Amino acid sequence: MKLKLPNKEGALSEYRMVGQPLTDQKMPKNPARIIFAAAHVVADPFAKSDPHGAPAIHWEDTLRFRHYLADLGLGIAEAMDTAQRGMGLDWNNALELITQTRTELPEARVANGVGTDHLDLTAVTSVDHVIKGYIQQLEAVQMIDARVILMASRALAKVARTPKDYFDVYKTILSNCDYPVILHWLGDMFDPQLFGYWSATNFEDSLEVVLEIIEENERKVDGIKISLLDKDKEIKMRRRLPKGIKMYTGDDFNYPELIEGDELGFSHALLGIFDPLAGVVPKAIDKLGAGDLKTYRSIVNPTVPLARQIFRPPTQFYKTGVVFLSWLNGFQDHFVMVNGAQSSRSFQDFVDIFKLADYAGILRDPEHAKIKMKRLMNMYGLT
Repeated sequence: MKLKLPNKEGALSEYRMVGQPLTDQKMPKNPARIIFAAAHVVADPFAKSDPHGAPAIHWEDTLRFRHYLADLGLGIAEAMDTAQRGMGLDWNNALELITQTRTELPEARVANGVGTDHLDLTAVTSVDHVIKGYIQQLEAVQMIDARVILMASRALAKVARTPKDYFDVYKTILSNCDYPVILHWLGDMFDPQLFGYWSATNFEDSLEVVLEIIEENERKVDGIKISLLDKDKEIKMRRRLPKGIKMYTGDDFNYPELIEGDELGFSHALLGIFDPLAGVVPKAIDKLGAGDLKTYRSIVNPTVPLARQIFRPPTQFYKTGVVFLSWLNGFQDHFVMVNGAQSSRSFQDFVDIFKLADYAGILRDPEHAKIKMKRLMNMYGLT
């Protein structure tokens, strides 16, 4: 199977596809790792609203994709930054998304983002204001008996002055949680407004703050997702976590090694890249649990170049690659995103993602993906 694609200089050259269709496999009954895929939302391309204004979501397709993830046996990380939370998806729509997923999939493993993104940052002047913001979202999510991911807060990063501010906020919020939650340490490469989170500008000082928060609130913490794109930092923290507290890798560059683990432990996963990789993840985890590391690595290692391309700097635009692959794989009929984010990457990015997805074996129907790629080329004036 061949098609002509532009090279780095823009000249068309022949590309021969691997063309191996993806066959889904479900997660084993007792998986060796807990896996959450941070799921994207499908925009409604025919909504009358301004694309850069109130988000318009195609609820049927958005929920259909969540059924697909749940049918595979994957956990769903709902209303996170993969869904453009705080970057196009506002709190009202996030709560509607959380509610609809809870209604549609009451038995699925779903963890839902709780934060402070409904607050007007220009009006936030105190830690108490941040606490009230967290509580408002927490109560709304817990009212429908949904589990929680406690997201990092831009508002807290703005007003906090010392580690004590973080201790006070997290202690108060965690004391109000009905069930143990997943904390979220999101690096500023994903959200520049979170620079200096935990009241520190270096990893070592930040680590001490967050470990103290976990140790002081151990009964209220299931685990922590760390998204710093640095495997050594994650391993260092993983080895210092209290017994029973899970590490959920958010490292979309080094996940194969971190999930596999070493003689001192391993990471579970809560990853945006597992949205497009959902079809290959169950088989990989099955092989890992069976001790077949060779096959595990043969499945996940070829996906890393794709992940690194999707999450390349500016990393906060990675959602565009995720939705592009959703379109290629037939989960939606269009390549339009909330807040017009489909324009956040260049055409050459899409070419590279297409090739790397083919190499990684994640195209469900390579012939169908090829046809869609040709349509995209026509939009850019290439035939």
